[in-house]
Amino acid sequence: MEEESISRDHVGSLERGLTVMEILARHPAGMTLTEMAEEADLTRAGARRFLLTLVATGYASQSGRLFSLSPRLLMVARTWLGGASLWTFAAPIMREVAGKFDEACNAAVLSGEDVVYVARIPGRRILSVALDVGTRLPAYCTSMGRVLLSGLAVDDLKTFLTQATLERRTPKTITGRAALDKAIDKARAEGFAIVDQELELGLRSIAVPIVDRAGRTVAAINVSTQSARFSVEAMERDILPVLRQAKQRVEEFFFV
Repeated sequence: MEEESISRDHVGSLERGLTVMEILARHPAGMTLTEMAEEADLTRAGARRFLLTLVATGYASQSGRLFSLSPRLLMVARTWLGGASLWTFAAPIMREVAGKFDEACNAAVLSGEDVVYVARIPGRRILSVALDVGTRLPAYCTSMGRVLLSGLAVDDLKTFLTQATLERRTPKTITGRAALDKAIDKARAEGFAIVDQELELGLRSIAVPIVDRAGRTVAAINVSTQSARFSVEAMERDILPVLRQAKQRVEEFFFV
């Protein structure tokens, strides 16, 4: 009788909708309708209904043919944690990093073609770029974007490189797809990325990935500074070791 009751109370459409969300979470660069239908074992019409419902309710976003989860899920997690996001608990670690260099320490996740700031400890020095939690910046020309892209599956990265809009924001911005692919490969091999005045002249940053127990890159943290304050060499020599220690502590706090 108990099994029959569970069966009667089971909402199959809700289960399939949650499955669609879980699949989208595994493809932060986005998925097409056809790809979702195949992976979720749905008809194209069924996949379309689920995806458009997620878009309409704000849990997913659509950019051209690509669908991806939206940062609204962070709000759900925030509520579940009693009004504080996971990054609230990482704030003391990030504050130590920011305090050591008098520079901003930030955390972000990948959302479609952008990074979305989920935590920020401002530095004492004012940057020309106005940043706050919720700020979206293009992934291709930011240090956190580079390390987040380096953690994508091969097919997801290929899709990103094919479809992303690569605007030349400064004379130093990498806009060639082959050159960007090479820079992302370098970030993957070295475990960090430095972006030198590609987002805005005078702005330089260094980032490392945050990796979960399954080896998936789930977020990134960085230090951003004025280019006059730290050379590229000084960032790698002085800031990178501190960022890597912070990365280890955040990963142990969240995932061990």
